[in-house]
Amino acid sequence: MHRRLIAPGALAAASVLLAIPASAASYSPGAPGIGDPYYPAYGNGGYDVSHYDLRLKYQPATDELEGTATLLARTTQDLSRFDLDFLLDVSEVRVNGAKASFTTSGEHELEITPKSPLAKGTSVTVVVRYSGVPSSKQAYGFTSWHRTPDGGVGANEPESAWWWFPSNDHPLDKATYDVSVLVPDGSQAISNGTLQSTSSRLGWTRYNWRSNKPQATYLATLAVGKFDITTGTTESGIPVINAYSKDLGDNAGAARASIERTGEVADWLSGYFGPYPYNALGGYVPNTTTGYALETQTRPFYSPRQFANGSNVSVVVHELAHQWYGDLVSVAGWKDIWINEGFARYAQWLWSEHEDEGTAQELADYVYAAHPADDPFWTVKPGDPGPDNQFDIAVYDRGALALQALRNEIGDDAFFAILKGWPQKYAYGNASVADFRTYAEQISGQSLSALFDTWLFQPSKPAAPAAVRTSVAPVQPKSWKKIAATNDVH
Repeated sequence: MHRRLIAPGALAAASVLLAIPASAASYSPGAPGIGDPYYPAYGNGGYDVSHYDLRLKYQPATDELEGTATLLARTTQDLSRFDLDFLLDVSEVRVNGAKASFTTSGEHELEITPKSPLAKGTSVTVVVRYSGVPSSKQAYGFTSWHRTPDGGVGANEPESAWWWFPSNDHPLDKATYDVSVLVPDGSQAISNGTLQSTSSRLGWTRYNWRSNKPQATYLATLAVGKFDITTGTTESGIPVINAYSKDLGDNAGAARASIERTGEVADWLSGYFGPYPYNALGGYVPNTTTGYALETQTRPFYSPRQFANGSNVSVVVHELAHQWYGDLVSVAGWKDIWINEGFARYAQWLWSEHEDEGTAQELADYVYAAHPADDPFWTVKPGDPGPDNQFDIAVYDRGALALQALRNEIGDDAFFAILKGWPQKYAYGNASVADFRTYAEQISGQSLSALFDTWLFQPSKPAAPAAVRTSVAPVQPKSWKKIAATNDVH
């Protein structure tokens, strides 16, 4: 479902400043991309957002969305113009209270020219008023907005914000969020974080959600529909809100039997990764036809298809592991996706051990043996897979193999110290595969360049002794089918 062939974004043109006084000569447009080589047009240059305040009204029957987005940001250069990533129809933009001119360009760029240029280091308030039908919008031939029988959902990776709020859409620019959504009575609005309040008037109900820790734009989510909602608290005291579409049919029981264990799984993961990093927890299952799950921060998105063959706690483990690996510590660039997916997959292997359904080593042996040397699986480099292979199964399974190889190389004490220490070192920020290798070397006291190169960057099958302890063809671990059933997750 992911698209990997993205036309490169145009570089910002050099400003022609001959007629401008020398004092203004340093002002130039912000780049239309943040600089990620996988997606050159994603994100933007020239500013950094600290907070999004989204005040929305959504009509499930027609998929009409109205919104006012207020962005609090700070400029990182002398700025004459800047872009936001967005697809809906804009009626007005204000920058620091003054009306700004705006236009669109490329597939998803909203170009904004403030009334007065913005000096580097300036605090900026940007207000965008907009409306539209998200399901009618496409960019690069796809949509990240999922229409459901009773509403709609914004959830996708590496992009979903464009369909419901204007943003600097790249994990490098994390921010806090207030999301306030007005929906007809009888529908509910689900988003990230804590539900601050609800209020009803004249047939409409407003839901006010807050995410008080930095959150990447692709991890922000919105779902409107008719849900059964459960609430509770983990053993460690974190409030849990789960939501299930009322028309999940035969998948309803299996979905609940899996996601209602969210608190248990999060507490268990904290033993490996450190304290749960947020003040909210949960998951939601809308009635979508898509097959994937996604680690939307504090409240993962699950497709009903994840539970078509019965309960699957392994997918819950995967998405909750991302709350540390992917959400708390986000990629510095999309090439660093192994930091997300390899670790979330390895968490599933650890859960398999916990459930006595196969050890991590047995799973590693099985995965290694299942792919012969000429399998294209080994040509994908998890440490830099390329945009076409960003979510290839090798990033998950070969990525987890790399972690088992690391565990065998440095021993359990150092390995589990790294698993727990890494999210703390880069908490609420961003990091790269190179950063992880450096950290692993610091903690283990060993040079690991050869191991990382072999498992993450060589397009060939590593030699057997580094991966498996036996030459006998391994038996399929009991947990394998449930793990394999999550191959469409993120």
